[in-house]
Amino acid sequence: MRALRLEADWQPRPAAGDMAPEDVAARLARRGNDVWRNPRIRPAEVPDPTPGPDDVVIRVRACGICGSDLHFVETDADGYMLYPGMVRTPVVTGHEFAGVVEAVGSAVRDFEPGDLMCAEEIAWCGSCLACRSGRPNNCTRIEELGFSFDGAHAEWVVTRARYCWSLAPLADAGIPEDRIFQLGALVEPTGVAYIAIFVSAGGFMPGSTVGVVGAGPIGLASIALARAAGAGRIVAFEVAEGRRALASAMGADVVLDPSTWPADGLADAALGQSRRRGIDLWVEASGAPGVAETMAASVAPAGRIVLIGRGPHTIDLDPEHLIVRGAAMHGSIGHSGSGAFGHVIELMAAGRLDMTRLVTATVDLDGAAGLLDGTPRRQAGKVIVAP
Repeated sequence: MRALRLEADWQPRPAAGDMAPEDVAARLARRGNDVWRNPRIRPAEVPDPTPGPDDVVIRVRACGICGSDLHFVETDADGYMLYPGMVRTPVVTGHEFAGVVEAVGSAVRDFEPGDLMCAEEIAWCGSCLACRSGRPNNCTRIEELGFSFDGAHAEWVVTRARYCWSLAPLADAGIPEDRIFQLGALVEPTGVAYIAIFVSAGGFMPGSTVGVVGAGPIGLASIALARAAGAGRIVAFEVAEGRRALASAMGADVVLDPSTWPADGLADAALGQSRRRGIDLWVEASGAPGVAETMAASVAPAGRIVLIGRGPHTIDLDPEHLIVRGAAMHGSIGHSGSGAFGHVIELMAAGRLDMTRLVTATVDLDGAAGLLDGTPRRQAGKVIVAP
C-alpha cells in the first residue's frame, strides 16, 4: 500500500545522555529533538497490514495533518527535528483518522467489516499503575499511533479494537458519509480539548467566562466545546488573522490580537472582557512563553487554568495569584479515558459540535507530502488527507 513514511538519521546529541539499550535497539527516541537529525517524509510503498487476534484493519478515508507532523520535519539550526516527544523511525505518520473497517482479528467481538470507525492515537497498556488508576493518558508504557508505530497517512491502518470508536451515531443522524469521515478525523484533537476542560480542569458552571489563548485546532475545539457546554462568554486570543476568523466561526464572542500589546496587555484585556471579575476557565493552547503567568494574574475567584500547549519555556509564577483567589492550575495531555471520544461523537451527532468548520483543504498523499516538506507552516484550520 502507499503511505507517508518519516525517516531520519539516528544521531543523539551529547545532551541526550545515556539511552536505554532497548530504546536504541528499537530506534525509539523519548525526545525526538535530542536524537533525530535530517528528518524527511516521503511517499513509500509499505506492506499491507494484517490483523492480529484483537486488531482491526481500517481503510483510511480521512486523516488530519497535525502540528506534530509538521514538527517532525521542521528542524533547528543543527538539523534536528523540532518535535520534542516520543518518536520512532521509520514510521508511517498520521494519527487523526477515520475510515471503514476492512478486517478484524479472531478475538474482536464489537466491530465487523463495513463499520465506520475512528480510533484513539494513544495506545495505553491497561495494566500499569496510571492505567489502573483511570489515567490512560499518563500510561507509563505508552505507544502512539503515527509516532512509535505505523499511523494513518496511508491507505490502511491497523490498531487494537479497544482503541476504536464507532461513528454510527453520525450515520444515524443522517450526516453524509464524506462529512462523517471528516468529523471522525477531528474527534482526536477535539478529545484533547475535552479531556483538558472537563476532566483535567474539572469543567465550568454554565454562564462562566472562558478564555482561550491560541486558535490552532486544539484552541478552536476548546472554543466549540465551551460554547456547547453553556459558556456565557468566550474570549479568544490569537495572533494569526485567519485563525481569528475561525475562532469567531467556532463560537468565540470576542477574538483579540495580542501581538502588539505590552507584556501585561492580555491580562488587562481579559479583565476588561469579564467586567473586571476575571476569567472563570482559562485554556492555554498556544505553548507561548509568558501566557500562563498572565492567566494567573487575570483568573476569577475559584477559577481554573488548564495548560495544553507545550513549549520549551519555563513559568515564573507568583503563587499569590492562585492563593488569594482560591484558583488552580492544571496540566493536561491526551484524549483517552472518561468516554471522551464517545461524548464528542454524540455532540457531533446532535449538531452541537460542527468541527468541519476547521477543514480548510483536502489533499491526497502526494499533496500531503508536499505540505510536509519541512517548510514552516502555521495554516489556519485543518488540512485533511484523503488517501
